[in-house]
Amino acid sequence: MKVLIACETSGTVRDAFIARGHNALSCDLLPTETGGPHRQGDIRDILDEPWDMIISFPPCTHIASSGARWFREKQADGRQQSAIDFFMLFADHPCPKIAIENPVGIMSTQYRKPDQIIQPWQFGHDASKKTCLWLKNLLPLQGTKNIPGRTVDGKERWGNQTDSGQNKLTPSDDRWKLRSKTYQGIADAMSKQWG
Repeated sequence: MKVLIACETSGTVRDAFIARGHNALSCDLLPTETGGPHRQGDIRDILDEPWDMIISFPPCTHIASSGARWFREKQADGRQQSAIDFFMLFADHPCPKIAIENPVGIMSTQYRKPDQIIQPWQFGHDASKKTCLWLKNLLPLQGTKNIPGRTVDGKERWGNQTDSGQNKLTPSDDRWKLRSKTYQGIADAMSKQWG
């Protein structure tokens, strides 16, 4: 299949599909962090090519629930609407198979509820990161290996979390990039189950 991995710099999902024999290309405004087929530029320039599948990771900065305290400001200056419109480029695209990934946020009400919510711990990683998937002509991903968390005050916590449940990554210039990278187990499941 000819697969477009939109808004990916890590190459993780792209390379998982290539490893299974597919013609996959990642595209982002930023360069790829690894070697491999990558188009640096605006995704809109290649979006209407004949793709068999599009897997998209649109930026979540202005639409994720984790930033809700800044929503009024982002609504007033248009950043939130711009992010919604960009997300909808993929949701409305005529490609036969589409997956859109984003954290919990406003797209559940601005578009529709996700078809699935997954966690890295369902795919062999000692990590928690609630991730929504909106799917078109794709089956929900099946977990590949559950990793149990540790119990803290009656609640499960995983290796990437503090005891209170917060992510352990401290603020930094590249924190957004580190947090947005797809876990290898999820990428492998996408390529195996959707490829």
